[in-house]
Amino acid sequence: MAKYLRINDVLKQTAFGTSVNVKGWVRTRRGNKQVNFIALNDGSTIHNLQVVVDIERFGEDFLKPVTTGACISVDGVLVASQGAGQTVEIQAENIQIYGTADPATYPLQKKGHSLEFLREIAHLRPRTNTFGAVFRIRHNMAMAIHTFFHERGFYYFHTPIITGSDCEGAGQMFQVTTMNLYDLKKNDSGSIVYDDDFFGKQTSLTVSGQLEGELAALALGLIYTFGPTFRAENSNTPRHLAEFWMIEPEMAFYEIADNMQLAEDFIKYCIRWALDKCADDIAFLSEHFDKELVERLNFVLDKQFIRLAYTDGIRILEEAVAKGRKFEFPIYWGADLAAEHERYLVEEHFCCPVILTDYPKEIKSFYMKQNDDGKTVRAMDVLFPKIGEIIGGSQREEDLEKLTRRAKEMNVPEKDIWWYVDTRRFGTAPHSGFGLGFERLLLFVTGMANIRDVIPFPRTPKNAEF
Repeated sequence: MAKYLRINDVLKQTAFGTSVNVKGWVRTRRGNKQVNFIALNDGSTIHNLQVVVDIERFGEDFLKPVTTGACISVDGVLVASQGAGQTVEIQAENIQIYGTADPATYPLQKKGHSLEFLREIAHLRPRTNTFGAVFRIRHNMAMAIHTFFHERGFYYFHTPIITGSDCEGAGQMFQVTTMNLYDLKKNDSGSIVYDDDFFGKQTSLTVSGQLEGELAALALGLIYTFGPTFRAENSNTPRHLAEFWMIEPEMAFYEIADNMQLAEDFIKYCIRWALDKCADDIAFLSEHFDKELVERLNFVLDKQFIRLAYTDGIRILEEAVAKGRKFEFPIYWGADLAAEHERYLVEEHFCCPVILTDYPKEIKSFYMKQNDDGKTVRAMDVLFPKIGEIIGGSQREEDLEKLTRRAKEMNVPEKDIWWYVDTRRFGTAPHSGFGLGFERLLLFVTGMANIRDVIPFPRTPKNAEF
């Protein structure tokens, strides 16, 4: 019996004359009355395997259902290919048809499809070359992330998806409840009573695993989270999702300089992994979607990241405005920089990635360590070409008094984070961490323009299909 091999393994074979079995979905079938050529793909590679079919052996009627989208199993002999574009092909000896795809209704025919249309058939789009490439890269980036941290002694820590706290203080969270929404119990003031709810209190889907990650770092030393997070932000932009994945390392005894170096090492490791292990998929995406993709990936690898204080960044931007550079959003000390400002620093002024530090405390979260100037905190954002901010992090405030005072100033109820504050009461220590949106990383590595095209089933306002 012929040995079953995935197509990416078959394409590496040189043992011509051996029998193999391959399975996959038909991309195309062409030919004449003597011979047909089937382009077969099983998702293991961007490249198709050519199956050569002798019409006399199989008969024209047998091959009629073998159309684009059909799923087949082929036993055949591995031979050197006579055509251009591949080195091996299969001479079919036996074909089993698993499933057919009526050309009149199968939506992925051999023609160009817009990315917008493919989002409407997200259950089928992984079968296309584009999304096969994207999702193979997505897998590889996940493997790179786990490998990077494991090699450096980090522990993978699972933080809760259901939470009673709001890490960001933004309030834009999806509520979790088992209550009857048509008959909510309310008190005399009209507020909802959660006594009978599953958890006995208001709970939501998490916006971040950071706070719980800090608890683990102050026990295990080095940890990272990698899981789904949720934002109920009504944003229909190419950069926003309601459900996305976050990587959040937290490190005991790391100061801000250590944090910045880890972030640079981490992002370079992931990009090098992509170039080394996903070369064919990246080449395809570069050819069809972003001609500058490989150049931009190497740009990040080849450059030492600039460390730049926020105040100095504002000065550079103000000088650019004075010389006639126009920005859509205003520049002043205390402003939260827009992507256009971040990209100017990276792409035009420094021509390399930038890590911006020491932001005004008013535009950053309560948990960031306060600097001695009383105005800034030890925040850090890693800024990339095309993307702008790709990583955000900080040294965390370890001083109990400063942390509780800042939380009160920002209206973060201590009753919701008492457990977080406790870590500053019992054996507090300097520590730092950062967050990387997985889909933001994938946007950069794949060159895709819309974040909905780097996650299998995007969740956006008014869209929760599949």
